[in-house]
Amino acid sequence: MASQQPKVTSLVDLPSSEAKWVKLQKATYIDAKGKERVWEIASRKTTGKSGVDAVAMGNIIYHPTKPPSTIIVIQFRPPVNAFTIEWPAGLIDANETPEQAAVRELYEETGYQGKVVSSSPAVSADPGMTSANMVLCMVEIHLKENDPEPEQHLDEGEDIQRVNIPLADLFDRLEEFAKEGYVVAAKLYHWAAGVQYAIDHPELFKKIGEKDAGA
Repeated sequence: MASQQPKVTSLVDLPSSEAKWVKLQKATYIDAKGKERVWEIASRKTTGKSGVDAVAMGNIIYHPTKPPSTIIVIQFRPPVNAFTIEWPAGLIDANETPEQAAVRELYEETGYQGKVVSSSPAVSADPGMTSANMVLCMVEIHLKENDPEPEQHLDEGEDIQRVNIPLADLFDRLEEFAKEGYVVAAKLYHWAAGVQYAIDHPELFKKIGEKDAGA
């Protein structure tokens, strides 16, 4: 099958009434000084009963003879007209919990089956522009020595490449991806930057551990 570089070919204004996934709203509010102000908000139309729009899967892969790693995904995202570097993520179905969506989306996008070990509260994706929120589920994947790379289970129209990166190399790889023209998702970059800071400043985290132990 022929393959070509994805690109946005047109961009037009879309009335909220014609949009399937999002709507544009105008909020009128009173600020801390009692003055009436206006704000423009982009909201999702797909929020389910959980009250959460989406889930992202921070994932750690454990292998008997390889260092801990994580799976990132590369896909074309029309809003930024570029390929992005992200953790697997997706919308939560109407009757799903964030944890159920995390297991499902991870399996669909990467083929791996993991166990959710922690979930964040609902956090804002971009509070200056949108009411959209998400939960970050940390997922552990435990592999055996000779486990093959699993098959993806993508929906029609999805074209997602997966890349396994050792955790110790993650921050540097994201920096390289950015220099190559990819758009790195903020939530992934911030997590990787935190991990790298811990690697570069072990004495700080040792002091934090000592303080907690003495509390």
